[in-house]
Amino acid sequence: MTDASRTGFEANRSYLTRLAYRMLGSLSDAEDVVQDAWLRWHESAPDAIANPRAWLGRAVTRLCLDLMKSARRKRETYVGAWLPAPLIEAIGGAPSADEAIDVPYALQLALERLSPLERAAFLLHDVFDLPFAEIADTLGRSEAACRQLVSRARRHAREEDGPRHPLSPDDARRYAQAFFQAAHSTDATILKSMLAQDAILRADGGGKVNSVLNPILGSDKIGRFFEGISRHVEREGRSTTRYEFVMINGLPGYISLERGETVQAMALDIRDGAVAAIYIIRNPDKLAHVRRLLTET
Repeated sequence: MTDASRTGFEANRSYLTRLAYRMLGSLSDAEDVVQDAWLRWHESAPDAIANPRAWLGRAVTRLCLDLMKSARRKRETYVGAWLPAPLIEAIGGAPSADEAIDVPYALQLALERLSPLERAAFLLHDVFDLPFAEIADTLGRSEAACRQLVSRARRHAREEDGPRHPLSPDDARRYAQAFFQAAHSTDATILKSMLAQDAILRADGGGKVNSVLNPILGSDKIGRFFEGISRHVEREGRSTTRYEFVMINGLPGYISLERGETVQAMALDIRDGAVAAIYIIRNPDKLAHVRRLLTET
């Protein structure tokens, strides 16, 4: 393999990782898929490939489709809610062109209900802007069939992905800090005022740590949930947990650290000036990469 072919792969690594993550919802699985794609690239004749990005994208998509079939079976026995692994960035960080290709967290979650082919077709066309001819070649389907896959996926997407307006770094930090203060108070009055009346809280501990198993619905119940935690912490005495305000999949939030290890990530989905959804990721397998991501931003 020549230096040029290695450079061709590395130039597309970020794009391939994002593509695989959007397909799988797991950064560790995405990195494994990209490594498998590298091995296939190495074993082929890369110097003769006219369009490395298309070839590699096709390889990654097909590897993801194989993995998604087994992943769906595993999630049927998953303990509690399943949430995508968080992508963490420092607030105000400047993402690269590939990193700017983003999918709102609520939509990422909704895509889990699609078939692997629907999900792949939707992401390739509507997120990564590939033409239907290339998608058809990748998926081994006709262009007409791929259009139908995308159409079905869009119907699900519209159900879950309501209107939202990106927050400036200053506004994102203010929201996260204000929510943090309210959530750590033993009086939930202020917190409830920040929540949409039909807000929802989802948490993912994967059965490995203590976590809420079922979604909590409504501002009153969510307020009482945080109030109860704050009262427990107050009774136990001074906490050693440290917090950092970050962006999580494009949403404001914060991570909780104990002895330098990330033990929780909390993202806030804000719509029309109120917190509409709260996502809490506590599964340690989904947090192992967080410190590395923050170091890289």
